This record gives sequence, structure tokens and C-alpha cells, in this order.
Amino acid sequence: MRNLDLATLRALVAVADAGGVTRAAGFLNLTQSAVSMQLKRLEEVLDVQLLDRSGRGVTFTAGGDQLLTYARRMVAMNDEAVMRLTADAPAGTLRLGVPHDIVYPAIPQVLKQFNAMYPAIRIMLESSHTRVLKDMFAKGECDVILTTETELGPGGITLSTRPLHWIGAPGGAAWRQRPLNIAYGRLCTFRPLVVAALDAADIQWQMLVETDNDSAIHATVSADLAVHTAIEGTEPQQLARIKHGGALPELPVQLINLYQAEGKLAEPLAQLVSLLAAKIAKK
Repeated sequence: MRNLDLATLRALVAVADAGGVTRAAGFLNLTQSAVSMQLKRLEEVLDVQLLDRSGRGVTFTAGGDQLLTYARRMVAMNDEAVMRLTADAPAGTLRLGVPHDIVYPAIPQVLKQFNAMYPAIRIMLESSHTRVLKDMFAKGECDVILTTETELGPGGITLSTRPLHWIGAPGGAAWRQRPLNIAYGRLCTFRPLVVAALDAADIQWQMLVETDNDSAIHATVSADLAVHTAIEGTEPQQLARIKHGGALPELPVQLINLYQAEGKLAEPLAQLVSLLAAKIAKK
């Protein structure tokens, strides 16, 4: 009697749900080669080809589709047994990615509401830059991400369209100085937009602070040594919108977009997306 390994069956289900081996590897916290080896092992045990590897995408053979039905049931029964017998174990994990500058004020409220609705689901918050989050999402390392962009990418939805404002120390004068001192993170998506706007307006500028630490940026701007930018409704409490009267250039409108993975904890994930959409659209 040949026994099927549950880990290989879980890999099969993950590939089907994620639509590919690369994203499935992210869901399973494995390397792409490890997932491929599990699928190969499953084919060797059954002596059946499960995937059609002749094309670019992932296509299941007839045998693969048949096994997938059993695999879903077996994985679900395993997870149910583990959850029932280990009361403290989470029923699942969802990974949410949010850019640093839009975590407040909406995200803590969303996390609190979601936890009240699904206490058995563990939700992990990843805060980084938009380009990093999109890369993580593409690798299957996040289940849903928010981004700040000037355009909407494939598969995303726009939750809110907001102005990008100049911000500085309350009552400060740093915005009047030339060259204009600015402070930004190295990977900040606003940085190239700001630089382009200043260059187009023929305003001399210099990067006073270049760091990945938001606290260092906010401290510098609070000391009235430089200026920064923020999406409307996300300005740090210690900083204020600059009323420059046209002395500084207008900045591109920003889209807060959402990208959602498919096939994992469908109901809780849909509810998380709903909470995010309601809070972000509301400001």
C-alpha cells in the first residue's frame, strides 16, 4: 500500500490556488525548487503525471485534477483535526502589507475589527515601501497589499484618490529656503515625483536626509530643517501641511490601491479587504 505524504498534497493545493509554483512557494514558506520537488515526488509515488509542463503557465492533467479533489479534502481534514485538538493554534494566517506612511490612522482600526471577527485567524502586518510590497506580493509572501501609486496596476482596485501635500514643522520656514532641503527614504515612491516637480519648477533642492528610518525623517522635519510630503489624511501628528501659496510646485495625485491574492482563507480574506476598503475610502 502506497501512502500519500500530506506535505506534497498541500503543495499541490497551494499551486492550484496560487496559480503557479513561485507564488505557492511564498504561501508555503518554501523555495520554488522545494515545491517542484514535492510535486515530482507525488508524481513518482502515483506514477501519474499531474502537471502539463509544455506551456508557460500551470496546467493540471486529468489525473492532476482528480487528485486535487482528494488533496483538498485530506488537507482540510488534517487542518480541522489539528485545530480541534490544539485549541491555542491559529486556524490560519493572513499577511497584510501596507506602506509605512499610510499605516495610521486606518490600519490599527482594521486590525482590531478583524481580530474581533476572526480571533482564530492570525494576521501579520508587513510595513514597507510600495515597490517592496509589490515584489513580496508577486512572490506570494503577502495575501493582500495596499500601495501608493500614480496609476493602477493589473489586478488591483483603487480604494481612494487623494492629493499629495507638502508638510513641515508647524509654523516653520524651511520651505522658504533655497536650495530647498528635503528628507526622504531611499525607496520612497514620492521621492522621484517630488524631485521631478522641483526640477520642472526650476527650484534648487538638496537631500538633507536620506534614510530608511521614518522617525529620523520626521525628527528632521519637526526641527524645521527640511520638508517632506504626505498623502492627505495621513500626515504625522507632529507635522503640518505647508501653506506655501504657490511657492512650491503642485504634486501628482496619489492612488491608494489594493491587490488581493486568491484561494486562501477566502471568507476571512474577503472580510479583511472589505474592512480596508471601508476605512481607506472613508479617510
